[in-house]
Amino acid sequence: MDAIEERKVYRLVLTGGPCGGKTTGQSRLCTFFENLGWKVFRVPETATILLSGGIKFADLVADEDRSKKKVHETTSGTTSTTANVSAATKPPPVFKDGVPEHSVIDIDKITTCPRCMAAAVGKVGDVYKFQENLLRTMIQIENTYFELGRTSNKNCLIICDRGFMDASAYISKEKWDRMMRSNNWNPVELRDNRYNQIIHMVSAANGAEQFYATEEHSCRSEGVTLARELDYKAASAWIGHPYFDVIDNSTDFENKVNRMIECVCQKLGIDIGDRLSITSRKVKFLVSGPMPADTAFPAFQDFEVVHHYLQCAGPRVQARLRKRGQNGRWSYIHTIRRPQQHGQSIEVRTQLSHRDYLNMLTQQDDAHFTIYKKRRCFLVNNQYFQMDIYKEPSHPRCKGLILLETYTSLTGDKLKAILPKFLNIVKEVTGQPDYSMFNLSLREDWNNTKKFCYSLHDQDDVDVKTNGHTQKMINGKA
Repeated sequence: MDAIEERKVYRLVLTGGPCGGKTTGQSRLCTFFENLGWKVFRVPETATILLSGGIKFADLVADEDRSKKKVHETTSGTTSTTANVSAATKPPPVFKDGVPEHSVIDIDKITTCPRCMAAAVGKVGDVYKFQENLLRTMIQIENTYFELGRTSNKNCLIICDRGFMDASAYISKEKWDRMMRSNNWNPVELRDNRYNQIIHMVSAANGAEQFYATEEHSCRSEGVTLARELDYKAASAWIGHPYFDVIDNSTDFENKVNRMIECVCQKLGIDIGDRLSITSRKVKFLVSGPMPADTAFPAFQDFEVVHHYLQCAGPRVQARLRKRGQNGRWSYIHTIRRPQQHGQSIEVRTQLSHRDYLNMLTQQDDAHFTIYKKRRCFLVNNQYFQMDIYKEPSHPRCKGLILLETYTSLTGDKLKAILPKFLNIVKEVTGQPDYSMFNLSLREDWNNTKKFCYSLHDQDDVDVKTNGHTQKMINGKA
């Protein structure tokens, strides 16, 4: 394989709540990868480009209000008079630099504030079209950078300052669905396959309130309470992406940025040694059924997931295919897990086309069952959880199996406190080989097989870095 074929083009969305460290993080990430010899492109935030270019929501609202007023005057003098009186009695909306006080682009939330009620009258038309045009502009700008990345003669990191799904946080589901249909946009494709990884930087308003400020951002005017709400909505917009990481405020800001950088490096299989100090780890829990009703969960996304293990040259390497879908739309990933020096394990993931996926299926390892799951993704207590519910056909050992995973630096009682209270969590099974998907999929009885894997390494218990965090690795499966 020549150098051109081995080049990487990695499309990363850096998103987050207000004052989450996104701007600083982007700069640090850019410098870090440029020092590694990568070409880095930074796709600017489309909303900021448009809003800083003279577009003001106050103007959009005023234009629509005037058009409505003109219609009323021509159809009914009484109606017009009533509307004028009503408008006169409404409290004036509060704007900061021409932007509604509560949010730059929150269509529905503004109507809950008495001071902004007037601004909400007739607002949907203009702002809906603005959001639609914003997304069209975003796609074109991103495509330009993606094409530059494909033609670069270096490994290329493309950092998108927010991505397509962020816009869904500021519009009702009804309007969002209508926008997707009218433009023939597939939200599953645009969420899951357009970008390789999503990183959400949690707002300082959630866990680091003393550092929350709006003065340094010309397009920001949210208070702490609204900032927390917008932070959750922004994170919820990406629930379901296969590689979605939430960087919280559990450490100081320096370590928060370092966690973000290492998170990206791990996904790319880049060994950064001890340059960044991280204490978070991936934890796994056994959940007992039956499952609670859907109404017990916060906002969630469900996916059908199918795993196939492939034949490998040696016992210290694991390869698998993953097919992941929603509403009949599928994405395909090839993953190779292998040991590395210093007791670390890495995963190298490659996105596949449907044709490539079918071709690689011919290498399926008959020693393993195909694994079928329903995966539910959701946010609780500022933690991103993935819950896998194993389905038939499968080995009897997988019947009724439910596993919950998340990343955290917490331990003991603090860890228990963040777990979903509506689930019946039996015990923590982090690093236990009996709960490794590789072992769970084996056809043979564990007592009669030589394929049971305790570790990808020579030692039974070694440190491994997964998803930008350090954890214990047993049996090659965290």
